Amino acid sequence: MRKVLSISITDALEKEIKRKTKLRGFSSVSDYIKNLLVIDDELISEEELLEDIRSGEKDYKEGKIIKAESIADLVKNADKYRSKINGK
Repeated sequence: MRKVLSISITDALEKEIKRKTKLRGFSSVSDYIKNLLVIDDELISEEELLEDIRSGEKDYKEGKIIKAESIADLVKNADKYRSKINGK
């Protein structure tokens, strides 16, 4: 069952939402807003980001780092690098 949600926005914000809807190639404002909600689910909080940074710093200090020539090299040799980091 579909529901309609009403929100109060300024004329300027409505114009901006419609502009971005068209610019991003969405057929309707509803589709654009639903896509923003999907994107929002993939975001992490500031605290999660800080924890990832702390974890990375700890790994760096413990020597759990690799030097890959490129992203392609990292992907191609992921198992080798994973073994090196895990000490196997």
